[in-house]
Amino acid sequence: MPRAIPPAGINLFQSIYVLLAEYERRSGLPALNLSLGNPDGIPPEEIRRLQAQFCQDPGYDYHTYAEDKNLLGFCEGMVELHGRIRVQDFAHLRATPIAGIKTATALIPLACGLHLPDRRRRGRFVLASNLPAYDVAGTWSASYLGTRRVVWPLYTAENMRLCVAHLETALRQAKVKRPDLIFVIRPGNPASVAATAGEWQALIQFCLQHGSRLVNDAAYAGLADDNHVPLAAVAKDYPELEWLELYSVSKSFSDPGARLGALVGSKDFIEDYITIKGNTDSGPVPALMAAYGQFFKDRPAARQALESLKRLYRSRLDYMIPAVKRAGLRQACPTDAGFFTLWKVPRRVLGQDLAGLARRQGLSMHEAYNRLVISETGIVGVHFAGFDSADKTEPLARYAVCTDVLNLKFQSRFETELSRLEPEYD
Repeated sequence: MPRAIPPAGINLFQSIYVLLAEYERRSGLPALNLSLGNPDGIPPEEIRRLQAQFCQDPGYDYHTYAEDKNLLGFCEGMVELHGRIRVQDFAHLRATPIAGIKTATALIPLACGLHLPDRRRRGRFVLASNLPAYDVAGTWSASYLGTRRVVWPLYTAENMRLCVAHLETALRQAKVKRPDLIFVIRPGNPASVAATAGEWQALIQFCLQHGSRLVNDAAYAGLADDNHVPLAAVAKDYPELEWLELYSVSKSFSDPGARLGALVGSKDFIEDYITIKGNTDSGPVPALMAAYGQFFKDRPAARQALESLKRLYRSRLDYMIPAVKRAGLRQACPTDAGFFTLWKVPRRVLGQDLAGLARRQGLSMHEAYNRLVISETGIVGVHFAGFDSADKTEPLARYAVCTDVLNLKFQSRFETELSRLEPEYD
């Protein structure tokens, strides 16, 4: 019996692992893996100690279904650390725990009524979201749930900033009067760019005018520089706005295995989400939630843990970005948070004309670039398609510092391989 889902639907990052494994098998060398968007560290010792303590605690709540329970003030701690607000001070807001941002993202269109049988929803639901992006929202909405998705482009010429004028243009070109849901990622992935209060205010006014719901995936908010303004810090002042912001311990505390995070937003939207979630998952692991709730009771210590991780990534970025620039690659936008850097793909690299190579291989230029560089140098990135100012596809490559790029052996080999690229741009 044939597969129900074509293998072409493989997750982009799974395909990168295949290329990485092929290089290591052929060369006998470890890849210079700059593709991973997963922390290469582990949670701080105090968090691990508390996790062990609550796993051993015989209390019933630490071992039964968590559902939407908020153990030991976990949600308040997450929201204050990441959204910079005290959710308990706002009667029109609510927060709830989630079992990871990716899972929650898949449920959000349903929480906006995508599945309802009335004519206003069935077949007419519209999601507007950014590209380039780690496109979980777009994949679920358009590919899996079969709704309409309008691409709101981000431009390297504008440092990948959120611009409502471009959203309006995209909707007008798609002949869409209003999106039901606008989904963004700030700080971004792959473009690790922050958001300003002014950008949020412009987008909020658009949502209020059109009756659209607004969601921000803020997985990297805990690692953001001071120039980033969380959506929560602005949206709290608009009681009529329907919005959510999502946070996770995965990036903030190097704990992706915990599958733990929190949503904050308008009460009705949160309660719609809880209704859908109740038929989908039973919440995160309660003992781990309790451990973080206890850890967050000492807010200064929690902030210090975030600052320590931010300093580690910044020290890695401070090495890698200049090294890649010296090799001749051009940065597509700044890095305001976490561990991602984004680069423009050149016209020629490693002595090869990439447009011709892409045609011969039947690939996009960004994938042809990444495959060639991995195969020849072992430098592993993730390829993305962006937009130039003329709305033509712009090939991009993302390199992360979720590996010890400060290791002297890594640096020696990395710089040797970078020197071979000899990139040429138009």
